[in-house]
Amino acid sequence: MALIEASIDDRDPRSGHGMWLRVFVQNRLAACGLVIIALITVFCFLGPVVYHTNQVQTDPLNAALGPGAGHPLGTDGVGYDILGRLMLGGQSSLEVGLAAAFLASVWGTAVGAVAGYLGGVVDGLLMRMVDALLAIPSLLLILLLASVFTPSTLMLIVVITFVSWPSTARLVRGDALSLRSRDYVLAAKVVGADGPRIILRHIVPNSIGTIVVQTTFEIANAILLLAALSFLGLGVPPPAANWGGMLTDGLNYIQVGYWWLIYPAGTAIVLTVIAFNFVGDALRDALEVRLQRR
Repeated sequence: MALIEASIDDRDPRSGHGMWLRVFVQNRLAACGLVIIALITVFCFLGPVVYHTNQVQTDPLNAALGPGAGHPLGTDGVGYDILGRLMLGGQSSLEVGLAAAFLASVWGTAVGAVAGYLGGVVDGLLMRMVDALLAIPSLLLILLLASVFTPSTLMLIVVITFVSWPSTARLVRGDALSLRSRDYVLAAKVVGADGPRIILRHIVPNSIGTIVVQTTFEIANAILLLAALSFLGLGVPPPAANWGGMLTDGLNYIQVGYWWLIYPAGTAIVLTVIAFNFVGDALRDALEVRLQRR
């Protein structure tokens, strides 16, 4: 009976879930972050439906025009409309960031849960691999991989995923080490549940808070890594766009004061990263309240 009560206490939505949700909703920075993310998403994906621009063919006759009628944010060095390019670049940045963060969370969760639950030699081998990857500066490793493979959206997602999953694996492994000694996990072993079932039914669901928080931070990190790669010329080649590539192009005109080639993309990167960090910080604080309650 005690084992059943322990399991229910950990998994019943009434045992702390309502409290952490209230704490999260009451966080003003979290609300601000969610609003910014929603506005940026609408701007990037629904904006092109309303504001039509040609982001494939160059227009040298209208190159480097300042903000004005017909071009609210001006044009770049080859005639692309900056506002339209900002929308297109946002699509690439968000798609790569979300996809890379999701894949990194899935793979990192799998590795961390297996390592923490099994322990012993398996844990040692997997964690040494994680430590080796974490010991290498992520930007250096991602530059090496990006220079070897042909730049494309899929390649960038794979490369960023490869350098992002170890941090998730380490955090989930810590949760798994604690959860594997819980009464309901021991009870599952007694009734004959095998390792995969225990990991999927008990370890991962009870680590979901850690996974969600880490994923929000990984999205922000992935967007920054993509911007850094594009800034160094290793992003998706034209006519595709992303915010980091727009910054790189704008640097060619910084001496002549063409601010509209730099500030819009830089502002978009900063706002998006800050928004996801606000949400991640709020989730972490809210889940700490839940853990203290438990």
